[in-house]
Amino acid sequence: MSIKEIEIAKIHAFKNHPFKVTDDEKMEELVRSIKTNGVLTPVLVRPDGKDEYEMVSGHRRMHAASRAGLTVIPAEVKEMTDDEAIVKMVDANVQREEILPSEKAHAFKMKFEALSRQGNRADLTSGTEFPKLEKADKEGNRARNLIGKDMKMSGRQVQKYIKLTELDSRLLDLVDNKKLGINLAVEIANFDKELQGWIYEYYKDHGFLKPYQIEALKNCGNVGNIGQRAMIQILNNQLPENRASGKVILSEKKLDKYFPPHFSAKEREKVIVGLLTKWHEERK
Repeated sequence: MSIKEIEIAKIHAFKNHPFKVTDDEKMEELVRSIKTNGVLTPVLVRPDGKDEYEMVSGHRRMHAASRAGLTVIPAEVKEMTDDEAIVKMVDANVQREEILPSEKAHAFKMKFEALSRQGNRADLTSGTEFPKLEKADKEGNRARNLIGKDMKMSGRQVQKYIKLTELDSRLLDLVDNKKLGINLAVEIANFDKELQGWIYEYYKDHGFLKPYQIEALKNCGNVGNIGQRAMIQILNNQLPENRASGKVILSEKKLDKYFPPHFSAKEREKVIVGLLTKWHEERK
């Protein structure tokens, strides 16, 4: 492996790099570390044929090095095809704990497309050898299974993440912010973009989306031609009817039938809450 110092100004980001480089607390720690110790792990780049380089792995390190005042960075220079570079780039980043669902989704899609183009080749997966997948008759299944093996998840789970790339970007932001579950987001991604936009507006107005609402919309029979007003009606029709009052009043006379006379109000409340908790758990 040949390592050399390369001017940061001559390195450009990987095309369609799916991972965000943000100035968060961890970035501040990395900047401080580089100021003290320098860049300990070389970045990986490939020549772009124009006397410059494309970053494959090390976007965060390069950003931190630049912020720390460095003008050069240690780098491993390696010739790679586009697909080889995609797989290397994804594999180097996707194992990080703080990866967002949107980042994972776009990364999986890029790797999926690269592996699909390469057919049976397993040598693109960072040197890892994979056993032959007996039931993967289609290259799409094979690629998803290879990605899943790397990530310790099923090919079906990989496909769910890839499906998220078809989601309205505003809804995908809700997934990243844990306001919309992945499974529900995948269901919404099956709708066309206009309908997804209306669904986002509904969420923005109401502050929630329920799985049974999306299920009703999916089963309405004319979802491909539905208008926004009809969509709102379908979603609203799935909500429980508003109760006249949000209060339940239990008089002392009613409670006296069940409690000893010496029980205080606090003791009665504790018993009632305990019984309700048990009832709730049994209904799950």
